[in-house]
Amino acid sequence: MARSPQVLASLAQAPLVLAPLAGGPGRPELVAAVAQAGVFGFLPAGYKTASELTADVQRVRSMTSAPFGVNVFVPAPDRVDHQALDRYLAEIRPDADRLGVELGPAAWDDDDWDAKITALVADPVPVVSFTFGCPPADVVGDLHRAGSEVVVTVTSADEAVAAQSVGADGVCVQGVEAGGHQGTFTDDQPGGPGDDPGPGGDLMSRLHAVRQAVHLPVIAAGGLMTGSDIAAVLATGATAAQLGTAFLRSTESGASDVHKAALAAGGDTALTRAFSGRTARGVVNRFMVDHPAAPSAYPHVNSATKALRRESARRGDPDAVNLWAGQRFAQATTGDAATIADRLLAELAAAR
Repeated sequence: MARSPQVLASLAQAPLVLAPLAGGPGRPELVAAVAQAGVFGFLPAGYKTASELTADVQRVRSMTSAPFGVNVFVPAPDRVDHQALDRYLAEIRPDADRLGVELGPAAWDDDDWDAKITALVADPVPVVSFTFGCPPADVVGDLHRAGSEVVVTVTSADEAVAAQSVGADGVCVQGVEAGGHQGTFTDDQPGGPGDDPGPGGDLMSRLHAVRQAVHLPVIAAGGLMTGSDIAAVLATGATAAQLGTAFLRSTESGASDVHKAALAAGGDTALTRAFSGRTARGVVNRFMVDHPAAPSAYPHVNSATKALRRESARRGDPDAVNLWAGQRFAQATTGDAATIADRLLAELAAAR
């Protein structure tokens, strides 16, 4: 039986959620800033060790007493086509040579999964969300006993049913419009620039399908940028809206200078596996165009390109770094995060 989700129920008062923004943008300062503004934010655990996550949790707590959550990546089985991976590494090696770096080890890892779950059970936060898969029922049970609510990111009715079956308190329904990695349980959708999934991949379609399949609070995510967007998903039955790209250019965001500049410059977005080996949406750049057929190999490719991406960002070169962004990123604004949150909530009030 599903628990009574107290934090999720409270989102009705301020139905705006900050997305986790893993990989740098989702700094503790950003989570604390929106929390102080009355917005529930998720601190990203992805790409961090358990000790780094613990330090980030303590950092947020030092800046605010308001509630916040933590988002964890669910590790996938290592089922990579290693011949395809080797061909891709050979294809991108000249890009690394051009930047004067070596490709990193293209290896699988579990993103410190066990240690992070242990840390979150020992020192719980109000909500733990999961991306890239469904956590086992015993993990959900351990988090429940620690006092945390559990949310699972889903992209289909079947994934939502799986989340409900393990005892999740809510689901975050992500549409293909979303920036960054697609939260699918398996990475089997098209991955080349412009290759969006067909009918049913957009947020509204997925939101309708999930609401018919499960009886859980739903957070809607994917390309939402304005108060009117939030109002639209609430009218469709969502409990709250999760926004990430809208905060990428904020003062507290940890997005790199080259990333923020690319968002300001405009352009198109597309789906790609070129940087990480997992389907993600970003601003189209040369690396994406040059490598349209990257294999499904996460986190192998992500590890291999890490130094390449870091050096490109250090040089201020937007052509070889992932510039994750939702489809309507041009509407992202600068300013402090609290001001952005206040504006969005004011727009929502006006739109209702």
